[in-house]
Amino acid sequence: MPNCAPTAPTPDKPFAFVDVETTGGSASTDSLTEIAIVRYDGHTVTTWQSLINPECRIPGYIESLTGITSEMVATAPTFAQLAEHIQQLLAGHIFVAHNARFDYGFIKNAFRRAGQDFKANMLCTVKLSRRLYPQHRRHGLDYLIQRHGLRMQDRHRAYDDAHALLQFWQCVCREHDRKIVDDIVQSLIARPSLPAHIDPAVIDALPNSFGVYVFYGENELPIYIGKSNRLRQRVLSHFASDHTAPKEMKISMQIRRIEHIRCAGEVDALLTESRLIKERMPTLNRQLRRQKDVFTWQLVERSPGLWVPILLGGNDIAIGQGLHLYGLFSSARDAKEALLAIIKSEKLCKATLGLEKVASASPCFARQLKSCAGAVSGAKSRLLPILPG
Repeated sequence: MPNCAPTAPTPDKPFAFVDVETTGGSASTDSLTEIAIVRYDGHTVTTWQSLINPECRIPGYIESLTGITSEMVATAPTFAQLAEHIQQLLAGHIFVAHNARFDYGFIKNAFRRAGQDFKANMLCTVKLSRRLYPQHRRHGLDYLIQRHGLRMQDRHRAYDDAHALLQFWQCVCREHDRKIVDDIVQSLIARPSLPAHIDPAVIDALPNSFGVYVFYGENELPIYIGKSNRLRQRVLSHFASDHTAPKEMKISMQIRRIEHIRCAGEVDALLTESRLIKERMPTLNRQLRRQKDVFTWQLVERSPGLWVPILLGGNDIAIGQGLHLYGLFSSARDAKEALLAIIKSEKLCKATLGLEKVASASPCFARQLKSCAGAVSGAKSRLLPILPG
């Protein structure tokens, strides 16, 4: 291990290096199985750790990863029994963790289930490593252990992982100018919390207007595609709710890059989103991946004064080019029901609109029921449907 002398934390508050082990990856549905807190004020190190009874079985693959079995935690205290003590240990400290949103999210949700609120300033060592060691592409804890020669006995056990973060912090203070470290730590604590791999400059560059955004994970695979009329605000909303929403937590843990496309308006954004989801099949867009298409009505002049509606699917809709487009519908059935409702309310003629076949000059069936104004038989009738624009 490098000669990394203890150095005082730079903020006004001391640090609490935290690591947790869990039954799964969802902070809102999974539970803690172990927690370790290593407190450091620049001179003194105090440690605390405990197994936690999750009050459920630990999945086999989690047991294999961490070495923590259901039998080991069967007689351990529950989080609710430890909550008051954990609150006291973390009070007044900067919450420091690797991929801090994960650990913070689990602890915050555990407190919530125990009927308590928990808030703390948060520092992510992934972000700290990215800022101080930009020459390296990988900043996972395994890479930090290898690069900085950190001592480690039991990887994926809470105490060893938390103590590795203390060692990393001591190396940071040894290898970098104090003022540079101070400024970076203060900026990371002060900024709204973003996923570890996302540069704040990327968020700042997003337009707050109509558009579509694409979240990419490892290997440049798209994990989520969305749309909004306020692009930057919508992207930030994903990261504001990830402590409680399983899907948002998955996004925050997997995201590596963000791409965006400006759109002309709401319809353009909706169609672009639908097209990209079908083309790229992002893993977290399950609902829209199942949706077959979007639809609109286009009015076409078949003869002078005679306009008929043609149903178009999303792939046939040319944004900014198609004329006389009315409505946007999530299915062909919804589109037809909307048109039929207008036909009924306005007493339009289905035969004239090409929706019903009749003999030449014969009235349509609706005319016989007096629900059509009689366009085929020569009576006055509006031929142009009034559709939502």
